[in-house]
Amino acid sequence: MVPHENSVAIVMPCLNEAETISACVSRAREALVMLKDEYQLTGEVIVADNGSTDGSQKLAEDAGARVVNVPQRGYGAALIGGFAATNAAYLVMGDSDCSYDFVEAVPMIRRLMDGADLCMGNRFSGEIKPGAMPWKNRYIGNPALSGILRFLFRTEIGDAHCGLRAIKKEALNRLNLSSTGMEFASEMLLKSVLRKFTIAEVPITLSPDGRGRAPHLNPWRDGLRHLIYMLMLSPTWLFLVPALFLFAIGFAITVLLQLGGDQEMVLIGGFKFGDHWAVVASASMVLASQTIVLWLAALMGSYRDGLRVPTERARYWLGFSRLQYWILGGASLALIGAFWVATITTGWIASNFGSLNEMRPLIAAFTMIIIGVQLFFSGFLLSIVAGNRSRHDAVLPARETAISGHSVAALNQPA
Repeated sequence: MVPHENSVAIVMPCLNEAETISACVSRAREALVMLKDEYQLTGEVIVADNGSTDGSQKLAEDAGARVVNVPQRGYGAALIGGFAATNAAYLVMGDSDCSYDFVEAVPMIRRLMDGADLCMGNRFSGEIKPGAMPWKNRYIGNPALSGILRFLFRTEIGDAHCGLRAIKKEALNRLNLSSTGMEFASEMLLKSVLRKFTIAEVPITLSPDGRGRAPHLNPWRDGLRHLIYMLMLSPTWLFLVPALFLFAIGFAITVLLQLGGDQEMVLIGGFKFGDHWAVVASASMVLASQTIVLWLAALMGSYRDGLRVPTERARYWLGFSRLQYWILGGASLALIGAFWVATITTGWIASNFGSLNEMRPLIAAFTMIIIGVQLFFSGFLLSIVAGNRSRHDAVLPARETAISGHSVAALNQPA
């Protein structure tokens, strides 16, 4: 391992890259020379080989790289193996297909030296050479996924899926990255955003793939995996927002149907609603209640695992979530619903078991019972997530005295 604290390791995953690996290593070594001349940083090139059978390992060694064999297949697995093989203070990652110029990583290291935790390349503010990116990726896939990321995570990152980036070793260690596939890149960025790391961007150039074969990347499959990973790390948009929408619709229909009295059809917003809609409203509220609990459990898990830094508002509201409150609230709601059912049943018995026209109240009452039981047991689930604690804010880490603000450095900031 590289022992120096002021060192740089340029890591590139490799799987049968015989046509381009030598050129990539040579260019990376030129970047290291520049870093030594400009910033007195030592460094090395690490090729994380994923089981190449075309002699890539020998070519990489001959070009001046240190080859690390990573048996587990996958883009993320190769990079994790390469990063684990060095103690360098600054890490650079980039593909070994000549699509990126590793010399452009030099200003990235400068951003890290100036205080950034992660520095991303931005191909759209730099240059995308003809033939370097398929039109569907350039004008649909990458802009859409980057836009979704900016929306979900309130960040200003312009190119969320650039493969050339630099990160501090100590920052990487705090992320606990585990993805073995192409979603590794998304995991690194999203966890950095959630941890409120300082993130910088620099313009870079994307060149056509130098290999004479199709890339390992599958745009549709890997794009979907990136999207799914973003949603998994955004429980508010995945669970809470649709749940609140469903509950609001279901609650409004239920209330208006109850207020409709004996009317067979109730006019709501120009549309007629009857007893069948009471079933739809009930299902919406039950599903919404379940989903809200999933949101809270996912959010608590992200705090417990250190994926995100809790805000003061989160600390305040989570302080009210305790097992005994969930038990009391759920039991109370279920009992109210049961009392309502008993009232309806008593009236039916009093009418000598005559005709019963209480469909809407009965559906509403049983909805309360179901949701109450859900809340009762949800309290236990959340306590399990909290480490078998009755106080659910037990998942929250101690307040940090200083947390670096998440920012994106200006693209034209001088190196």
